[in-house]
Amino acid sequence: MKKITYFLLAALVSLAACTSKNSKTYMMTAEDILGNPQYQAMSYGGYRALTRDTVPTVEDIKEDMRILHAMGVRLIRTYDTGGGQAPNLLKAINSLENEDPNFEMYMMLGTWIECRNAQTDSVDHTEENLAGNTAEIERAIKMANEYPNIVKMIAVGNEAMVHWAQSYCVDTKVILKWVNYLQDKKESGELPKDIWITSSDNFASWGGGGAEYHTEDLTALMKAVDFISVHTYPFHDSFYNPDYWRVPQEESQLDKVEQAQRATDRALEYAMKQYQSVVDYMHSIGINKPVHIGETGWATQDGPSKSTNRSADTFIDVWTLQEENSSMYGYKGSGAADEYKEKLYYQRIREASNKRGISVFYFEIFDEPWKDASNTMGSENHFGLINNKGQAKYALWDLVDKGVFDGLTRGGNPITKTFEGNEEDVIESMFEIPLKMK
Repeated sequence: MKKITYFLLAALVSLAACTSKNSKTYMMTAEDILGNPQYQAMSYGGYRALTRDTVPTVEDIKEDMRILHAMGVRLIRTYDTGGGQAPNLLKAINSLENEDPNFEMYMMLGTWIECRNAQTDSVDHTEENLAGNTAEIERAIKMANEYPNIVKMIAVGNEAMVHWAQSYCVDTKVILKWVNYLQDKKESGELPKDIWITSSDNFASWGGGGAEYHTEDLTALMKAVDFISVHTYPFHDSFYNPDYWRVPQEESQLDKVEQAQRATDRALEYAMKQYQSVVDYMHSIGINKPVHIGETGWATQDGPSKSTNRSADTFIDVWTLQEENSSMYGYKGSGAADEYKEKLYYQRIREASNKRGISVFYFEIFDEPWKDASNTMGSENHFGLINNKGQAKYALWDLVDKGVFDGLTRGGNPITKTFEGNEEDVIESMFEIPLKMK
């Protein structure tokens, strides 16, 4: 009898070991992953051409996933279920997991939600694109059920509630409707019970901005989601709300490297204040949910190169810049768009979020040239940490030095450094930050 008891106990211990969180037999959940510094998050778009009509193949995406995995990224975020990338991405991850038992990658699957007649001259914000939105959600349900080992979260919409998204935004009640729909699917067993549902939107849309967003529908939405996914972009506000960014008079005599370091410190503080504003509003209405950063990032180029740079004292007012169609974030603009500042911001946001137990879906891993196809130098094309030639930007040079990317390629190109690895050229390419106006 004692021998039987011994073997039974041994079997139970063995089973517990096999189902530990370090074992592939344990099904990781969103709760396990979000806020865990061992599961770094990244926004992912694998489109390499000037149009989204050229869909990345499964092999293209496997290349990308190997790069992300080597960097320590274990959680990625996508933006829609149509267009071909999402199904290829799931196939690619599944294939890599079958090839290598140590490969691990999870996903926040995005769904694109928009109003009726979005992206046209007759946009109607009073109604949603019911057919398109329904198709997005139903595809997400199918994908989550087919790949429960990969899809751990579903995001309903991307910046779909914020009012400045005038070409497609919807009323909060539309997002609430689809979040509740997915939650009902979980309740009925038509979705995995552990999948977490959210919406990924600007901090203002989540109550951190003006009172115009403080509605009963937003309160209901905050109650309905499993966590809140907040967007914050100090980079964009270096132009649109630049007071925090510009060099104060007492720092005017510092060299541009020190000025950049202090400005990026302020950028981090700015981002965390926006994040905290959502947390504070949520608590003020009696709700307590996990809050993570669904998107933040820093572009490395915008408009003319450093060869046409100007001194900080020739800064032109932002409205004049818009009229002149000059660079908003580079030449004659905020001076934010370069690789040196991207590295500073990337390091600071990672360090701060790890310390606070917050996941940050950093935007983004690769440059995507389709985003502003008519303007190759436009900032929207250059938010990546790796450019379209497979070159790691300054933020990732330390990983190149450590051999993290050895043997990996993108588009057949090995992962090398931008600027041929010359740090002096990175610093020389920096834009100066304009002085704060008195």
